Amino acid sequence: MRILLTNDDGIYAPGLKILEEIAREFSDDIWICSPHEEQSGTGHSLTLTRPVRLRRHDDRRFSVTGTPTDAVTMGLRTVMDAAPDVILSGVNRGANLGDDITYSGTVSAAIEGALAGVRSIALSQVYAREGMGDDVPFGAAREWGARVLAPLLDAPLPKRTLVNVNFPPLPPGQVRGIRVVRQGFHDYSRGTVVEGRDPRGYKYYWFGLEAIEHTLDHGTDLEAIDEGYVAVTPLQLDLTHHASLGELGERYSE
Repeated sequence: MRILLTNDDGIYAPGLKILEEIAREFSDDIWICSPHEEQSGTGHSLTLTRPVRLRRHDDRRFSVTGTPTDAVTMGLRTVMDAAPDVILSGVNRGANLGDDITYSGTVSAAIEGALAGVRSIALSQVYAREGMGDDVPFGAAREWGARVLAPLLDAPLPKRTLVNVNFPPLPPGQVRGIRVVRQGFHDYSRGTVVEGRDPRGYKYYWFGLEAIEHTLDHGTDLEAIDEGYVAVTPLQLDLTHHASLGELGERYSE
């Protein structure tokens, strides 16, 4: 099995090292192509207004000066001599739950893989509080990663779908199991804006990451994580709201 690894935290991120350890439980044919530096929150963006540089770290380890989408594109079209069987993205430092997946570079890398027809899985490690930096504990992802991936590597997934996995912020022995759940939605107007002033006296603004209140709808990824389970969520790329097609079509036929 040939596996391509990527992420949005950068080539030196601890989560990528853990993902490689997990992947090697299934294969020795491992390739890595990730952003060189952190690209969190870039979503499914593609670099179009400047060149992307490819850096080679060893025979099967590369990074790009661009987004996670760039990294997957370069991995598939330039780095690898044949298509991978699976693309794994992560392990992200932080949650990718609910509607936050629309911002996620980690999930978007898997989206790019799914668009290319490759089985793609995004993995993220939820943590308990902000400001932890590189001290985020990845124990749950390390210990539960292979158990979560094993059924997903040969599951019959439809075209243009991917799987989003989140590990709870718990020591491995306290994780209660694995749940397959739907995407939840937060109850908020997006985020806070923190205002500051630079040394020259000019204002700047930083998007805050404070804890967000949400309703734990039953059967969602948010509920699963809150109750101590690994959340596994299949996602589809067809964003069409099919129930509205008929009604809107009738309005234009009048």
